[in-house]
Amino acid sequence: MSSNKGLKVILFLGTYRENRVGIRVAKFMQGQMENRGYQVDFFDAENMDFPILKKPVHFYQDKTQIPAPLQEAMAKIKEADAYVMVTGEYNHSIPPGLSNMLNYFPGSIYSYKPSGIVCYSPGIYGGMRAAIQLRSLTAEIGCLSVSNIFGIPGVTKAIDEDGKPLNDHMEKGAAKMLGQLEWHAHAMKNHREKFGVPS
Repeated sequence: MSSNKGLKVILFLGTYRENRVGIRVAKFMQGQMENRGYQVDFFDAENMDFPILKKPVHFYQDKTQIPAPLQEAMAKIKEADAYVMVTGEYNHSIPPGLSNMLNYFPGSIYSYKPSGIVCYSPGIYGGMRAAIQLRSLTAEIGCLSVSNIFGIPGVTKAIDEDGKPLNDHMEKGAAKMLGQLEWHAHAMKNHREKFGVPS
């Protein structure tokens, strides 16, 4: 889809557990988004410098003291047109690595841009209980999630270790959510460029 060329999207993954399955989901989603022409930055909390939150970036009075990895991440978040958040389900809740990563930055840099939620679990509910909690968080930081949540039940049977889909639901489900996301991303980008955003 040529209309999506240049659309900047950050893919967030915040799982740390041993033998995590989320990396499969992230690989699959990155491939789906790149196939649609997006420019994708992958924020994998396991490989980025996001220790347990003590001082978010907006607590630094001297902005030159913000650690370089956080400055780089913040710049990419500001430049993005949309966000895709991959969440597992830890005790029926959001993985702490994901909320920890998002909370490093003020809601103002996410605001007036859409987000899409991808959730998964080994069981039949596909991580939906965590996704509903994540929807509240995205609303609070200003990047409201699109109505379609892409849930992946039986995740270990749905995607292989390389992120390749193993059933028809995967590509169809991703396309439905991404279709909504890009519509909102283009609409909001056009509106920001024409009218700016409230201060």
